[in-house]
Amino acid sequence: MAAMNRAWIMKTRPEGEPTVDNFELVESPLPEPKHGEILIRSLYQSIDPYMRLRMRLGRSHTPPLNIGDVVVGEVVGRVEESKSPLLSAGDVVAATIGWQEYGVVAAQSARKIDPTMGPISTGLGVLGLPGLTAYFGLLDICDPKADDTLVVSAASGAVGAVVGQIGKINGCRVIGIAGSDEKCSYVVDELGFDAAINYKTQDGSAELRRLCPDGIDVYFDNVGGPVTDAVFENLAFGARIAVCGQVAHYSAVAPPQGPRNLGVLLTTQSRIEGFIVRQFEHRYEIARRKLAKWIDEGRLQYKEDIIDGFENVPSAFIGLLQ
Repeated sequence: MAAMNRAWIMKTRPEGEPTVDNFELVESPLPEPKHGEILIRSLYQSIDPYMRLRMRLGRSHTPPLNIGDVVVGEVVGRVEESKSPLLSAGDVVAATIGWQEYGVVAAQSARKIDPTMGPISTGLGVLGLPGLTAYFGLLDICDPKADDTLVVSAASGAVGAVVGQIGKINGCRVIGIAGSDEKCSYVVDELGFDAAINYKTQDGSAELRRLCPDGIDVYFDNVGGPVTDAVFENLAFGARIAVCGQVAHYSAVAPPQGPRNLGVLLTTQSRIEGFIVRQFEHRYEIARRKLAKWIDEGRLQYKEDIIDGFENVPSAFIGLLQ
């Protein structure tokens, strides 16, 4: 073990898009586990859009970070010391210790990683919260049917890519929306989506009207903003919409302009529902086993973007939001 721990704290609260100056790398003595706790060394650190929400003041499902707090986040790490019979030194676990190299948590709050299900890094991706978010958000919130037309925004991302593939497994026709031709080619050529739209270079509403002449039955919303406006203009009767994220608004310095076109929900008698993946926590393992089975069968593909170096965490986070 290292002699000291390093952690990234929120030095100042971001206004608009975060910058590296909003964060500070600090050192402190290694934390010591007490009875029932474990000391974890981080091996892989997850970088997720929700972290930007935690940096904002205001109402949310979780309290905001305070100045000087270690930035929140989940890691896959190795147990360096255990004072609990539940886990032993050397075990690999997923746990929430934030942006730091070492952290102490209660042993019961850590999840032991099963390496037979996939590389341990997948515990933060396709077999972690992003994969579970896709699974429950699509299947439980949207209830997709065979031959439904499913549209997914941020389609090449950690959640959207899994949503689209689960849609295909369930017999849907899947349209992805992404921000580059490379991402559009990826979701179509590698993941098996039926079509994709580059929202930066194409007229989203017109393309959706062309690709979905009978309307959109299911929409999985990761971004909000103009992309979602374009989808709403093309909803089918009885459409189901899951609101997973609103990344287009997370760094907004003022409330987004409105009202948005919610009136279409009346005319199409559609349903829109927001969700947080942790509401399905009691069924995580069932979903994780299902996802792992689809991967093993070759029906679910995934890609990981890994940046080496703990010192690069803030820049990786900023890059994600951009």
